[in-house]
Amino acid sequence: MRALEYSLRQGWLSLWRARGATTFAVVAIALALIVLGALLMLTWNTQRVLARLTDAAEFSVYLRDDATSEQRGAIEAALDGSGVLSGREYISKQQAGARFRSQHPDLATLSDSLDDDPFPASIEARLDPNSAQEQRVVGLVRTVTSMPGVEDVRYDREWLSRFSAALRAVGAAGLTLAFVMGIAAAVTVAAVVRLGLQSRQEEIEIMELVGAPLTFIRGPFVAEGLLQGGIGAAVAIVALWVGFLVASSWWGDALASALNGAALEFLPLRTCAGLLVGGMAVGAIGGFAAARHAGFANVTDR
Repeated sequence: MRALEYSLRQGWLSLWRARGATTFAVVAIALALIVLGALLMLTWNTQRVLARLTDAAEFSVYLRDDATSEQRGAIEAALDGSGVLSGREYISKQQAGARFRSQHPDLATLSDSLDDDPFPASIEARLDPNSAQEQRVVGLVRTVTSMPGVEDVRYDREWLSRFSAALRAVGAAGLTLAFVMGIAAAVTVAAVVRLGLQSRQEEIEIMELVGAPLTFIRGPFVAEGLLQGGIGAAVAIVALWVGFLVASSWWGDALASALNGAALEFLPLRTCAGLLVGGMAVGAIGGFAAARHAGFANVTDR
């Protein structure tokens, strides 16, 4: 405990003495964590929307204009016998046109000007979340697609899966960038701490001569890096919060519409705590890398 208190006190004093150089290390850590935090916020909100859409996923069977009542009956029988639906609804061509005009009033005049009704009849199937396993639903979609009288089948989870895969690819690229920036931040911290180590070389030599423990020799430099990382992480979290408030005030309605009615949310508290711990870890690693040879002569002499 005594060594920890001494290390933190000396680390803070060293950090304050070299506050000009320390600013660069803090900014480097903050930028790395801002990139990571923004990526996590984007992923967090997008995954919330994907979860809602996946739970409410449906697929629609669009019928050909010349589909017979027997063909429609066979399609409905296949849907009912699949065991993965919670319900279905038949939408006639007239109902589909009326729905389109009510949902898109700006385009209603365009659809009225067409000679033929462009909206196909369809059967909208609602999946049962308790029994709608992905493989069974995909098999049902393939079966229905090949049945007579079917023009097309739209399955929501197919494009949701593709979007989720694209999101994972973007996340991996972002994590790679954040990792590279984290390494750069650790190197910056190590360079700043090394400057402090050189300025205190005589003091370190005296501590070695009197037999000071390594924790008292290296501890202040590790603590200095840890403090730099903690400050950088705090700056990043504040910057992310300010950016979140600005985005919510400027584009809140548009974002809610894009997120399927879900309000944009800031990072969970545990994620913010993880960013803070991560920043402190990056700083501590940089500080240890700079101070790993401090007191080396003391060790070899013993």
